[in-house]
Amino acid sequence: MTHNSTTELYYFMDDGLIPNSKFALILYRQVVSEHGEKCAVWMENSFYSHNWTNTWRWGIYKYHHYHSNTHEVLGVLNGSADLLLGGKHGETISVMAGDVMVIPAGVGHKCLVSRGDFEVVGAYPDGIAADLLKGELSERPKADENIKLVPLPNMDPIYGADAGLKDIWGKG
Repeated sequence: MTHNSTTELYYFMDDGLIPNSKFALILYRQVVSEHGEKCAVWMENSFYSHNWTNTWRWGIYKYHHYHSNTHEVLGVLNGSADLLLGGKHGETISVMAGDVMVIPAGVGHKCLVSRGDFEVVGAYPDGIAADLLKGELSERPKADENIKLVPLPNMDPIYGADAGLKDIWGKG
């Protein structure tokens, strides 16, 4: 079911409200050739087998938000969307069914527009329950302290222990 996907990396600087990360947001393009339920089940199984659990299916909030206590993986199972990543001065990226994003703790994300019953599967390393921060000044510096404490995942949600984020993020 998997394709030879391409990998895109995006780096975002702290904008004063959204802390972002020294680690790249990793976007694996067209990891899965199927869409819908088959895609969702494949992604959930891949995430689970690589210890990214506490999965859910839904969309992406239409406001800037980030997580200070965990990294997140989002796999697109249906439709497409334009996302604003990295805060209001970040970058607009289009994603479609079959794409998978690994979002480092602290990196802002927001859905600008979605098409075709857009839906994602989300999960977190070690099944951590993600906090939800919105880029408000009162969140800092506690959010920065939390982000520094987030460990690197033991495995990439798609490629496991041998490739992916281990190679890209290194040892931190």
